[in-house]
Amino acid sequence: MRITRVLSGALLALGLAAGPAAADSSPSPSASEDAGAPTQAGTSYRTATEIEQGQTATASASTGDYLYWSFPADAGQRPTVKATVKLPDTHAAETWQIDVYDGLRRRQACQYGAQTRTAAANAASVELSCVLRTVRAWSEQWADDPLPGTYYIRLTVVDVPTSDLGLPVGAEVRVDSEDIGGAAAVDGSLARPLVPGVAVKSQEEEESSSASAVLSSIEPEDGWASGWWSDRWVWTAIGGALAALAGIGGYALTRGSGRPSQVPPGV
Repeated sequence: MRITRVLSGALLALGLAAGPAAADSSPSPSASEDAGAPTQAGTSYRTATEIEQGQTATASASTGDYLYWSFPADAGQRPTVKATVKLPDTHAAETWQIDVYDGLRRRQACQYGAQTRTAAANAASVELSCVLRTVRAWSEQWADDPLPGTYYIRLTVVDVPTSDLGLPVGAEVRVDSEDIGGAAAVDGSLARPLVPGVAVKSQEEEESSSASAVLSSIEPEDGWASGWWSDRWVWTAIGGALAALAGIGGYALTRGSGRPSQVPPGV
């Protein structure tokens, strides 16, 4: 009974310690995050408008334009990109598509979501979404796994009648991420995140410590490679503690009541 109470108390204490770590992994969006959100979009990778995760960026454009945004994603995050296109009052059937590219401009596949959707004639709007794979801290050179750095969003119409080209449209884009935690941890990390200008920055740092380069100004709130801590450490500690308690309990159960008394011969 004493061993059972000890094990129960240890499990309760470790569970309370692991609870806040799991609770902190869920993002809590707030209305104030959209206060300084961008109101325009770029027209290429170089002019992509930078947005933070949790912001709702807006833009006014014409049907047929290519709209670009960029956002940061760190290791252990699973980004979800959502876009809403507000169409004019009168239009024919149109097919819109959203694509996401990583820092190497490799198109990233969507795990699920309506990446391409056709809006019926005179529909008020069309909604698109793309849930990316979990960003890995490190990957093989031949693999196309998503890596930490800047990601690009491209929104455009892929099937539209010529008569609808140039009609005004409005676009809304938002990026949110789910923190996967230790389930996505790998043994390795990139030397630098894949952000625009990182190679130029590295070369100038070698030549002069006072040199500066134009880098992407967006990054995670607590810096790049902020995901070195994860619940993997917590569960490893819990496993070690349970193994130690199991060893102590097994020894206590099998040791008996002590050394047997020795009876003198002939008695």
